[in-house]
Amino acid sequence: MKNASQVRQRMHQLAEEIREHQYRYYVEDRPTVSDAQFDDLWRELLTLEESHPDLVDPNSPTREVGGGFSTHFTQVDHIEPMMSLDNVFDEEELESWFERVEKEISPTWLCEVKVDGLAINLLYQDGALVRALTRGNGTTGEDVTLNVKTIKGLPHRLDGESHPRLIEVRGEVYFPLVAFKELNESLEESGKSPFANPRNAAAGSLRQKDPRVTASRPLAVTVHGIGSIEGRSFKTQGEAYEAMRSWGLPVSGYVEVLETKKEVEGFIGRFLEHRHDLEHEIDGVVIKVNEIDLQRRLGATSRAPRWAIAYKYPPEEVTTKLVDIKVSVGRTGRVTPYGLMEPVRVAGSTVTHATLHNQMEVARKGVLIGDTVILRKAGDVIPEILGPVTSARDGSERPFVMPTECPECGTRLRAIAEGDVDIRCPNARSCPAQLRERLFYIGSRAALDIDILGMEAANALLESGVIEDESGIFSLTADQLGAIDFFTKKDGSLSATAEKFLSALAGAKDRPLWRVLVALSIRHVGPTAARALEDSFGSIDAISAATKDELSAIEGVGEVIAESILEWFEVPWHRQIIERWKSAGVRMVGAPRSQLPQTLKGLTVVATGSLEGFTRDSVSEAITSRGGKASSSVSAKTDFVVAGSGAGSKLAKAEELGVRILDEEEFVTLLEKGPDAL
Repeated sequence: MKNASQVRQRMHQLAEEIREHQYRYYVEDRPTVSDAQFDDLWRELLTLEESHPDLVDPNSPTREVGGGFSTHFTQVDHIEPMMSLDNVFDEEELESWFERVEKEISPTWLCEVKVDGLAINLLYQDGALVRALTRGNGTTGEDVTLNVKTIKGLPHRLDGESHPRLIEVRGEVYFPLVAFKELNESLEESGKSPFANPRNAAAGSLRQKDPRVTASRPLAVTVHGIGSIEGRSFKTQGEAYEAMRSWGLPVSGYVEVLETKKEVEGFIGRFLEHRHDLEHEIDGVVIKVNEIDLQRRLGATSRAPRWAIAYKYPPEEVTTKLVDIKVSVGRTGRVTPYGLMEPVRVAGSTVTHATLHNQMEVARKGVLIGDTVILRKAGDVIPEILGPVTSARDGSERPFVMPTECPECGTRLRAIAEGDVDIRCPNARSCPAQLRERLFYIGSRAALDIDILGMEAANALLESGVIEDESGIFSLTADQLGAIDFFTKKDGSLSATAEKFLSALAGAKDRPLWRVLVALSIRHVGPTAARALEDSFGSIDAISAATKDELSAIEGVGEVIAESILEWFEVPWHRQIIERWKSAGVRMVGAPRSQLPQTLKGLTVVATGSLEGFTRDSVSEAITSRGGKASSSVSAKTDFVVAGSGAGSKLAKAEELGVRILDEEEFVTLLEKGPDAL
């Protein structure tokens, strides 16, 4: 048994470790341990303090809300303290919490998903948003008002006349998963370090000195509580949520008021199963006593309310052996280190590879070949090595050395621009890796969505010599494919795969212009910039003739992308690609949206499941091109849900909320004639 001195020493050590991790999390947005590891430290300290109350330091981090560190933003007090939530991690701990609560009261329960983002406090006075603060230490937060006001979907003025004179609205700023993937791709293409996860991306984006940078990031916010309030009161949490929704505030669509503990457990299980079907990351479920007067009776500790608890889902982080570090060459020549690991199962799939982004990231994380490493994966986000488990080292580990020559073509690698953390293979035209990756990308769903044109087909086309680069892809004939084993049967005749491929190529020629722009692999030009270019210029010829000032003036483009476009069009063989695609019949002129009937103007539509006549991307395009909003989640603000075969939780949510559900035929009618035709 440890004596008092040893216990005090361990408590001090834990407190210092926790503060250091909080600093790296809240201030630097670069955590060095996983959530699960931090939770273990926190719980150990909490257990020691409960067992030895006489040794508790009044300044212990468990007595604070956490994260109160000085940054370059002004520190401002919250009107009412902004508390954290206590956590439970399994059914037994949850049952213990239920028992403590139900000793005093018999409540109903409000359950909602726990968005993994950055806590925010919004102050509205006389209906106007006057201040936005981060949580900070719970008493004082950072003033991020200008940045928060750039978030689309957050009202600067509340709707209606029933709102209170003053109200602090608590919520969570998050980075949508689809947008997070696109942001990281653009950061990596720019030679900048990517964000480790959407939560860090939200925090980093909100703490920008220049609000214009925050405005360029597609942040979102959901609200889930009230602090100080004057001139209005509520009987239940659910009633408060409905009021906030009526004022135009973005209340989560994943909220339910439940009568029994069994129903609460069902809610927890349902969202554990569907945690990756949402538009944002979640790390658990929050359970609250619904009745406000019962909340007051239960009260709070110094850091957390007794009437609410966070049920944390098991972390999707595991440890495995880093066998080697290799490099891959991407479609724009960027050389990326990646980890080759002993197979390990995480987030529902077996993982053997994980990104390390660039040589600077390898050094920053302190990863050595042979290390036991912490691996994180969430949904469709690329697996990432967070860092090494240094205590597991045995001395056999060795450092990674970045190659100086391209592993595919032998060309000497170099940085494209001064200060660029990435190195690239400059042999863009004939490097086999770049050719293969560009051809594969043309067929991807992000670009022209060409069936069959995957990595195997791309390799077969290039290795056969039928095409030398992407310029010849749309001129392929049946005779040419007949000379490639991948596209023929054993008897030498053309396979069904070849016929399907030729049909897919023909269909891809009529894709929207913005998709063609994405398929060209111009650095930094992703879907957002490509759509803006199509809308502004209308044709590939107009884009290629535009000046830097004309390009950079477009919202969603800017100076960096403008320079990249100009550089791309200056290369003769790039122009040859466009000319050969034009000659083959690829559409190089946009279809102005104003020419399409705006049948969905003001409507929000969610598509779920598989539709026979649409791909996932073409569904979104059909909706947005007719003035509607294509959403990835169902809420009370959703107007229609289009359900195809295999529709899952989104269909169930629509039925629960009473949102009208359409089949594919009705969806086509909606597109062509609008809601009145239904």
